[in-house]
Amino acid sequence: MSLGLVKNIVIVGGGTAGWMTAAAMSALISNCCKIRLVESDEISTIGVGEATIPVIRGFNQLIGVDENEFLRQTQGTFKLGIEFVNWSKQGESYIHGFGVIGRDQLLAKFYQYWLKLYQAGKAPGVEHYSINTMAASMNKFMRADSDSGDSPLSDISHAFHFDAGLYAKYLRGLSEGRGVRRTEGRIVDAVLRADDGFVEAIVMENGERIEGDLFVDCSGFRGLLIEGALKTGYEDWSHWLPCDRAIAVPCESVSPLLPYTRATAHDAGWQWRIPLQHRIGNGHVYSSKFMEPEQAESILMNNLDGKPLAQPRHLKFTTGKRKRAWNKNVVAIGLAGGFMEPLESTSIHLVQTGITRLLMMFPHLGYDQADIDSFNEATDNEYAAIRDFLILHYKLNAREGKPFWDYCRNMEIPATLQRRMDLYRSNGRIVRASDELFTETSWLQVMHGQGLRAKGYHPLVDQRSEADIAAFLANVKDVVLRCVEHMPTHEEYIASCCAAPKM
Repeated sequence: MSLGLVKNIVIVGGGTAGWMTAAAMSALISNCCKIRLVESDEISTIGVGEATIPVIRGFNQLIGVDENEFLRQTQGTFKLGIEFVNWSKQGESYIHGFGVIGRDQLLAKFYQYWLKLYQAGKAPGVEHYSINTMAASMNKFMRADSDSGDSPLSDISHAFHFDAGLYAKYLRGLSEGRGVRRTEGRIVDAVLRADDGFVEAIVMENGERIEGDLFVDCSGFRGLLIEGALKTGYEDWSHWLPCDRAIAVPCESVSPLLPYTRATAHDAGWQWRIPLQHRIGNGHVYSSKFMEPEQAESILMNNLDGKPLAQPRHLKFTTGKRKRAWNKNVVAIGLAGGFMEPLESTSIHLVQTGITRLLMMFPHLGYDQADIDSFNEATDNEYAAIRDFLILHYKLNAREGKPFWDYCRNMEIPATLQRRMDLYRSNGRIVRASDELFTETSWLQVMHGQGLRAKGYHPLVDQRSEADIAAFLANVKDVVLRCVEHMPTHEEYIASCCAAPKM
């Protein structure tokens, strides 16, 4: 039996997570709820999640965002994938591209046919069969052309790089225009109901008491309500993902404007490079057990492509998640719910799926425990699948003689990941749940790129002759290359549709 509707929603914290939540709710449920966001100008946001994955396009469409305008307002660029440099061995690199590889066949996936010839030394790397990876390697870009029929031009899959601070500002404008009320100030206390421990209200530094039915905690690592008030607990995954520090610094832009993120492995971690229209975002993620902050900063500052535009900013984190993302009448979104290092650009995605899941399981005032449990189970499964994918990069390294990388290569890993690796190593099989974030193509590119080799391939591939398969692969490779040659450069494309004003 319903106990009435949630009428007052209080979002605690701004930044990307807070304003994405406000934008989605104001677009979809503001006719039945009052939405209030509380943030302090004194508390800075992390602001390092500037790279995304393609599903963000669905979120932007959901909240009514024009893509070109959004890119202009956020100094955004396009992203076709991530280049991993020195991750397997020093001097080696590969691209994890979005989208598809080749054309799947009736009896087996395309990559299984490629595996047969690759294992025989008769086919080049898998990147040659993906328009995303080939376009990235040649600094080309265009959006998918839906009128191109069966051409690879219809397969292009893109995400974005953008300034997270400008994105939050842009979403704030949208949200306030749709009735979201913003309150500036510092929260000093949370009032819990005596009978059930639910959050009744938050108390501001000026004494104002803000009551709500549902509280969305977007307060970052602090977890002001989910942890500070409700003591939910945290599941620490740093034994599998030992990086616990990051240093971030922007630098001047250089040409060409690359349509991909770069992740470069260093002695005890890795460096990100995110190209925007007005600058390049850089950071060094590392393990404090294997490297001192001064050395980590020196490595970052000595590996910038342009002049630094600010002082480097040091951050601390613990990879993992809250034991429950939804506890009583508090739902944690973003860093308040957990942290996955930005290796595969999943931070903003986890904000998006948290919001979507909350709207799907939107509560009555009665807060049925079955709904909450279902939300938490789905969240746990999502975090675990992403965790395993990130661990894969570290586990499959051949950087011998480096203590950090030796630890990662020799560490025990979750049984769920070991099963995936064993399955691929045997016959190149990749099995995943239908709702998992990372596709078979993603798992293939990272496992192969990191040096894991399949010993066999799907036996039904042998239904076709080797000559037939070779002709099939050669045709795909040739068509992809001709399509990429037809595309404009990334800079030319941005200039034609979404160039931002000079900062």
